[in-house]
Amino acid sequence: MEWLNYHHLLYFWSVAREGSLAKAAASLRLSHPTVSAQIHRLEDALGEKLFRKQGRRLVLTETGQMVFQYADEIFSLGRELMETVRGRPTGRPVRLKVGVADVMPKMVARRLLDPAMKMADPVRLLCFEDTNERLLARLALHELDVILSDSPVGPQPTVKAFNHQLGECAVSWFGVPKLAARYRENFPQSLNQAPVLLPTENTALRRSLEQWFAAHQVRPRVVAEFEDSALMTTFGQDGLGLFPSHAAVEREVMQVHGVALVARVEEVREQFFAISVERRLTHPAVLAMTRTARNDLFKGQ
Repeated sequence: MEWLNYHHLLYFWSVAREGSLAKAAASLRLSHPTVSAQIHRLEDALGEKLFRKQGRRLVLTETGQMVFQYADEIFSLGRELMETVRGRPTGRPVRLKVGVADVMPKMVARRLLDPAMKMADPVRLLCFEDTNERLLARLALHELDVILSDSPVGPQPTVKAFNHQLGECAVSWFGVPKLAARYRENFPQSLNQAPVLLPTENTALRRSLEQWFAAHQVRPRVVAEFEDSALMTTFGQDGLGLFPSHAAVEREVMQVHGVALVARVEEVREQFFAISVERRLTHPAVLAMTRTARNDLFKGQ
């Protein structure tokens, strides 16, 4: 029975990811000729060429692309194994590196992360906020364990990631008590020319709200737009306009910001996802987060 040399496969995988022999050799701390020789041995063992030259660049052949996909899965499973073993109780905090999409509602993110901080075994949480694209790049390099986002990752040619839906909820409108009382009657027609604060146009929530406005033929007066939902809520609590947030955190929004509920809009649904390089989640803290999200935070929403 023939056995695959996983060292050779690792060198090939590194070159394919880095895009050049020189970069891969530097990251592996090996000489350029050593890495090249190991890849040639893998090609000999497989009986196929894995790279071809295109100018000064190395590009994967059709067989190389197939082998890279297998290698990516193999080393991803190896990482899962290490994380699972390291995640066992040892008395030391388990590290949880989470990327939070910059358009993700902070109050929802806080509720999603809460179960990880309440585990019996201590967890050291590291949170990073950025765009989905930049977080996915860090996820591919295994710099993150999971990404929390309000939108699933689409087909990515260079990043293999899996969506794990956490749940969904309706969207609610809030305002300071005086505004809420004024616009609660005859909602949603009352929103015509009403002062509102909205997410920016690059967010999933804004696109859903625009469709809802059109369906109900209402045209609110947009006072301001925000990419950061926390900043939008701060302006809302100062009475500058009505603002949308998520029904799953209605109570927290009202208690923390001193605002009142105008109405809940069931037609507008927001979904939330944990994105990982694993097909099956294994990190104990991430598993605790997903269980609580599905069984508590979004249950019945």
